Amino acid sequence: VQLQASGGGLVQAGGSLRLSCAASGLTFSNYAVAWFRQAPGKEREFVTRISWSGTYYGDSAKDRFTISRDNAKNTVYLQMNSLKLEDTAVYYCAADRSRYGSDRSPSSYEYWGQGTQVTVSS
Repeated sequence: VQLQASGGGLVQAGGSLRLSCAASGLTFSNYAVAWFRQAPGKEREFVTRISWSGTYYGDSAKDRFTISRDNAKNTVYLQMNSLKLEDTAVYYCAADRSRYGSDRSPSSYEYWGQGTQVTVSS
């Protein structure tokens, strides 16, 4: 099983990025998938989750980020708009066998991608 996160980069504040998480060895449609992020010196933070029961967002992502999935491509996306300096972090995608619910705990996720760096500059 492998999750490959991509799409990170350097962007100015107010700009947008779209992250992708492509899976191999598992079928994303059978999992809930989430994005987390971790800034230097901080704990891993829940960003958003898509499951069979809906989509869920952390406070930092509400109204700015959108999670979606393309089952045909076995890929989950994170569209990030109106980026702020404080969005700078490594972003990780993760998969949870529990297909329902809004679980935000990193320990609930069985599979993780390697992370992609997002840097927002002023």
